[in-house]
Amino acid sequence: MKKITTILAGFLFFVMFVLAFFSSYDDSVIFDETAHIGAGYSYITEFDMRLNPEHPPLFKDLAALPLLTQNLNFRTDTDAWQNKVNGQWDAGGGLIFEYGNDPQKIIRLSRLPIMLMSVLVGFLFFFWARRHFGKRVALLGAFFYAFSPTVIAHSRFVTTDIAAALGFLIGISTFVDFLETRSKKHLIVAGLAFGIAQSLKFSLFLLGPISIVLAILWAYSNRMDIKNFGKLAGQVLLIFIIGALLVWLIYIPHVWNYPQEKQLSDAKTLISTFKVKPFVDLDLWLIKNDFTRPLGHYLMGVMMVTQRTAGGNSAYFWGEVSADGWPHYFPIVYLLKETLGFHILTLMALVLAFLRIKRKKERGNARDWIRNNFALTATLFFVGFYWILTIFNPLNIGIRHLLPIFPFVYILVAREIIIWISGGEASYGNLMQTIKSLYKNFVAPAPKIMILALIMLWISGSVLLAFPFYLSYYNELAGGTLNGYKIATDSNYDWGQDLKRLANKLEMDYPEEDTVYLHYFGGSSQNSGAQQYYLGDKFKAHYSSFGPPPSGSLFAISVNELMGLWATPVAGFPEQEPQNSYEWLKPLEPIDRGGTSIFIYRIP
Repeated sequence: MKKITTILAGFLFFVMFVLAFFSSYDDSVIFDETAHIGAGYSYITEFDMRLNPEHPPLFKDLAALPLLTQNLNFRTDTDAWQNKVNGQWDAGGGLIFEYGNDPQKIIRLSRLPIMLMSVLVGFLFFFWARRHFGKRVALLGAFFYAFSPTVIAHSRFVTTDIAAALGFLIGISTFVDFLETRSKKHLIVAGLAFGIAQSLKFSLFLLGPISIVLAILWAYSNRMDIKNFGKLAGQVLLIFIIGALLVWLIYIPHVWNYPQEKQLSDAKTLISTFKVKPFVDLDLWLIKNDFTRPLGHYLMGVMMVTQRTAGGNSAYFWGEVSADGWPHYFPIVYLLKETLGFHILTLMALVLAFLRIKRKKERGNARDWIRNNFALTATLFFVGFYWILTIFNPLNIGIRHLLPIFPFVYILVAREIIIWISGGEASYGNLMQTIKSLYKNFVAPAPKIMILALIMLWISGSVLLAFPFYLSYYNELAGGTLNGYKIATDSNYDWGQDLKRLANKLEMDYPEEDTVYLHYFGGSSQNSGAQQYYLGDKFKAHYSSFGPPPSGSLFAISVNELMGLWATPVAGFPEQEPQNSYEWLKPLEPIDRGGTSIFIYRIP
């Protein structure tokens, strides 16, 4: 039976991979990929991490590995490489579009390792869930993961989000396994997992406080005395030290050819406004030391991302634009961007759990319950902790930032649904006992199984019908994918992925048009090469202040740009000047779309 569930899970992840691969085939390079792809290739060819230091290197290294088969031209004699501080956009755009390489091949090859990483997350999640919660919970959770439009959407791009999910999964699962066994092997594995996680995304420093809280809960539930608690604290510290050593080792080749004087000069520029000056001084001291400068580069990245997160990011949400965020942003976006069928199962799971607790079937001594259900305790704690942090985080640019909790939420929902469906253990004695047992285990649950099967069919059907527009997917409550842009844009809807689809649309349906006036998310700097590559001489950059394009011409605009300019500024966000807010476009309706996210207008 265990082998069968593994095969079934593998089939689910294969379907997910196929959907991710083919749905991304016509996705143009998205906003963040220009920087990440170029940076990753520079790391593994130049051993120099001057580009994109605000994200750890490991996922970019992996994404760049297939590019080693292509004999690409990457220039280091440019201003972007030699003189600019973090010239990631110019260097990345040059590699993909300007140095004589094949852009589409670069984009497709570099996305493959991220797709495989998402499959790895699925299998690791499945095996850990099966060990702690049983094969049926693991298999149902695997279904939720494989048929999540959000998981599929962000499995297809060279970005940090699936990497973050992997980091939290391996960090928490291996730490729980260490606590439950306290073996040296599991301690080392937990330390290595902690180090790998820190090299995937900087938000994974949260594994530190999470691990400390879990260790305290473990000590509490096992009634540890001071001596044993001190031993546990020492082991946890050793896990952190192993992780830090691994981070140091990973960063060594990434600063190998990075001139120390430029690294120091870049750091002074990049973290000069960081508010905690002792950390700045510490980082500069680490960089000045040959032995510790790999750790200095890591610490600088942590400070960069901390600084950016605290400062927020301009975002559109439900008719408003702000840089301060909204406390209700993530709950609403989560409600509208995951399938409605899954939310119904989540609601059922919450009600079922509440009723079971009310009946006192799972009450008792708190310590004993935590000890006997520690994997479940860790899951509940992480989901709650991460939700609270995310709600109060002003960086509101996409549901993708919730991806780390998805596998753990799937465990919680699947566990309650399986408990609801399951009968007791089979008991075979006399004929009457056998008949009662067969009825309890196979006949009575049939209506529940039918309900679950129908909802699963709804979930899978919704995802299959959404192909290939997983990034811009919204469920029925939001009016479907075509209307989701009214709720939230950016990486929820428009990340620049539809430029190639716009080119295809113009070629097929508007072949007589010699020019399309375009305002594209990515603009004239980050992705100017992309516009030229996909549209050739047909495109002409255009902005609101230019006034309407010539009468009869086509004007295309990324919906992320349009909604942000038309939104109501809140929380001190500056008002748009009338000439910059497309007032002249408001009376018009789009006549078509490139993909889902680029509106096409005919100028009267």
